[in-house]
Amino acid sequence: MDKKKLLVVDDEEHICNLISLYLSDDFNITLAYDGSSALSSFLQNPFDLIVMDIMLPQLSGWELCRKIRQITNTPIIMLTAKDDPYDKILGLELGADDYITKPFIPGELLARVKAVLRRFNSTPGENLQIIMYPGIFLNKATYKAEILNQPLELTSKEFNLLWFFASNPGIVLQRENIMLRVWGFDYMGDTRAIDNTIKRLRRKLESVPGAPLYIQTVWGLGYRFVVPKDE
Repeated sequence: MDKKKLLVVDDEEHICNLISLYLSDDFNITLAYDGSSALSSFLQNPFDLIVMDIMLPQLSGWELCRKIRQITNTPIIMLTAKDDPYDKILGLELGADDYITKPFIPGELLARVKAVLRRFNSTPGENLQIIMYPGIFLNKATYKAEILNQPLELTSKEFNLLWFFASNPGIVLQRENIMLRVWGFDYMGDTRAIDNTIKRLRRKLESVPGAPLYIQTVWGLGYRFVVPKDE
């Protein structure tokens, strides 16, 4: 099977080399060090996904993302050294599919790339409306959730939260990311509401006898959805 093609854009050469080192086993990598050359490369070659920094010379990541979105819906993951929710909101509003804050763990970037590609390549009737893992079944069309074949009574927010977790298995999800994707851009509350909703969701999941631990706390970072092994 041919490898997917990734365009990686960052003005820091060591960042580009690091990403290429860790992702080249799974993907064909093309590197660019400024926004203009990245746009030129994109216009000349088809790519399956783009990883781009925000702070780029000649053409910023914002402008590059905007121009690409005028042409295609190729998935975009934005890199940012600014842990600012407004930067993340702007990136998502411009059409980015995900973001990751520097410094990052290369393994996390690889997991995010694969997760975004899975979502992008999903087709209706396959993974888009239904998620199935060992012991868990989710149907987004009907908001039906089952654990070990037992139905769960979830609020719409709890279901959307579980769906978001299950759509990103193995990835550490920060509270700000969860807030933007589940609560929305106009949410004016704080992260305590997120933590409380996760606690309620966990209690419901763990109320099923024999249910595995699906949602894992990663101290100081966020939460991770763990896919149990199919025994």
